[in-house]
Amino acid sequence: MVQSVDNVALLPAYLAAGTVLLVLLTDLFIRRAVLAVAALGAAATAVGAALVGRGGDRATFCVSGTRDCSYIADNTGALIAVLFALLTLGVLVLSAPLLRTGTVPAGEYCFLLAAAMTGGVVLGYAGDLITLIVALETLTVPLYVLVGLRRRTVGSAEGAVTFFLVSVVATSVTLLGAALLYALTGAVHLNALATALGERSELRDVPLTAAAVVLILAGLAFKVAAVPFHAWAPTAYDGAPVPVAAYLSTASKLGGVVAILYVAVTGLRPWLDVAGPALAALAVLTMSVGNLVALRQRRMVRLLAWSSVAQAGYILAPLGAFAAADGRTDEALAVAVTATVAYTVFYVILELAAFGSVIALRPAAADGGEIAEYRGAARRAPWVGAAFVLALVGLAGLPPGLAGLFAKVAVVRSLLDGGAGWLAVVVAVNAVVGLAYYVRVAAVLFGSACAPRLRVPWAVAGALAVTTLVAIVVGFAPQLVLDAADLVTTR
Repeated sequence: MVQSVDNVALLPAYLAAGTVLLVLLTDLFIRRAVLAVAALGAAATAVGAALVGRGGDRATFCVSGTRDCSYIADNTGALIAVLFALLTLGVLVLSAPLLRTGTVPAGEYCFLLAAAMTGGVVLGYAGDLITLIVALETLTVPLYVLVGLRRRTVGSAEGAVTFFLVSVVATSVTLLGAALLYALTGAVHLNALATALGERSELRDVPLTAAAVVLILAGLAFKVAAVPFHAWAPTAYDGAPVPVAAYLSTASKLGGVVAILYVAVTGLRPWLDVAGPALAALAVLTMSVGNLVALRQRRMVRLLAWSSVAQAGYILAPLGAFAAADGRTDEALAVAVTATVAYTVFYVILELAAFGSVIALRPAAADGGEIAEYRGAARRAPWVGAAFVLALVGLAGLPPGLAGLFAKVAVVRSLLDGGAGWLAVVVAVNAVVGLAYYVRVAAVLFGSACAPRLRVPWAVAGALAVTTLVAIVVGFAPQLVLDAADLVTTR
């Protein structure tokens, strides 16, 4: 038995899916308007999600007589849906010069981005494993094609195939873990799964339960490019059109973080003593490998890709505090989740600013190029160079990039509160290692070079200016992000 459908709760999903259909129809009849329609649809989705979130908690597709629902429209879902919609809007605006060149088909490009946005919006409202995995794949599958849209480019095809093959394996592992959990507990709803795992103590003696927990977390770790599930990221980022790489490093990573949070904190909460060590190991490996390999990179997008891998380690680090008993108390759990969400929000803002700067400094249809090609770029476009440096020092966690600094402080504080001081030391050491390549790129930008002034397309300039302004605002008022992130702990 299923309750009646709550169409108000489903409004953000309707708006996102409607954007997909509207873009498809616009491409048939008014091809020049397809980018504007996609951007308006993303903006409408963000507004709709915010309005539904302000109207109180709602749920639909619920099992009759229980509190188990497949779609939960609460503050958590609203925050995530708004983030996905705004990220999609930002990437669409940054893509305007690329689409004008005609090297990438505008209709297919906007259609696929809108489809990925729909998956991200639904993911934020997911209340069971089936909805969560389907939404996550809806977010990911369009990205395979987007990575390969640089036609007649070997790197683009290589990145798309690598991304696809590794993703298929990761999805299979996730589904196997979910199937094993269902076989053991008979539950797919996250709350029902947590109840079953907590009440049935005999499952502690079944090795298959621990295997299921590790498998589902390992499969989801692929989405955030966590080591050892990271091999696709540098190839896919460098082969994709630069705006698509920006979307991969922000929205795709956001989707993976949301999925891990929902599964680990809600569904597997009684088994945090098993999930915690796995997440701690992923965090240590990811930040260490990402930073060390980034030191050797010579291509800009590959450096940002390895930096993104390292940042995934910092994002997962607060959840690694679950490995210690002190990190599994209600208070420590709330602090860890808030730190993870806050760091993710700070990260996606700064990462979007970094990729926006790359787009502004490169020809519309070009790839990211070599780092050496950026020598003196800050002299040719001073304000773009300043925005790029602000994003880089923010990712490094240095002033004046206060957003990144507060993000790392929140992570370290959550680890200390959770009794994982050793992991806080690992974070601090890796942050120091990361300074080397961030500062190197900043130095190249302000190096001496004779070149004419660079004209930045107005769409890219506007998107970069807004993103940089948001980074500055949240840097001076980090409590805005921390308060929003605290909403996630209420689900």
